Amino acid sequence: MSNILITGGNGQLGSELKDLVHLYPKDTFIFTDKVECDICKHRLVEDFIIKNNIDAIINCAAYTAVDKAEEQVELANAINNLAVQNFARIAKEHTIKLIHISTDYVFDGTNHKPYIETDTPNPQSVYGKTKLDAEIALQEINPANTIIIRTSWVYSSYGNNFVKTMLRLGKEKKELGIICDQIGTPTYAGDLAKAILEILPQLNTKKTAIYHYSNEGVCSWYDFAQAIFEIANIQVKVNAIESAQYPTPAKRPFYSVLNKKKIKNKFQLDIPYWKESLKEYL
Repeated sequence: MSNILITGGNGQLGSELKDLVHLYPKDTFIFTDKVECDICKHRLVEDFIIKNNIDAIINCAAYTAVDKAEEQVELANAINNLAVQNFARIAKEHTIKLIHISTDYVFDGTNHKPYIETDTPNPQSVYGKTKLDAEIALQEINPANTIIIRTSWVYSSYGNNFVKTMLRLGKEKKELGIICDQIGTPTYAGDLAKAILEILPQLNTKKTAIYHYSNEGVCSWYDFAQAIFEIANIQVKVNAIESAQYPTPAKRPFYSVLNKKKIKNKFQLDIPYWKESLKEYL
């Protein structure tokens, strides 16, 4: 029996985890958001963890407004980096398992083959930099039984995401322009949640390790949108546009496909193809 703290409990991944915990009746899951446990208040977080006898932390909390982060640098850093450093110190001091969720945005997107965990990060945005700073701090503090999972293009039944936006716009518009020159892989948060719950009991590391997880396969945002409309049977014309035609405050990686070989081999995971997961979701 374990007491497991899940931060960001009302976000996309946290909500998907909430839907699955009934499959683990022996464990107690404590879901928090800013109201129950503000991760930026470091002393209060440690008190909360000690009071609730926490054995494992799954940190799903993050500042994910990529463009706003270019202006709200301090807030993004407080949530994405400093709070994670605090979790790392607490995990080390109290021998707590820790799973931290990171992002493909730690890379610059100039690769031409799927990124492996040891490829050199080079974030091009404040969001990516704050997430990388947290990764570096975690590895320096180095609590045992801790892993970082980088993921990409997350969507779910909860929160705001690309799939929900496309479903809404597809019903409102007759024609849409979708970026075709950014390549990656969608990740259904429900699949990632299942993987995390399979991994947690297997955690047995002497030092912090990094893994990559997304669904299988490769596509552009244009391909992703086309698949959404096809599966949902929405009639809308989709035009392929380049990133230069749709400038944003934060620079996105042009190529951020993640190689999943390491996580599949280590934890015996069966990862679904992105379009199959999209069908199941829709």
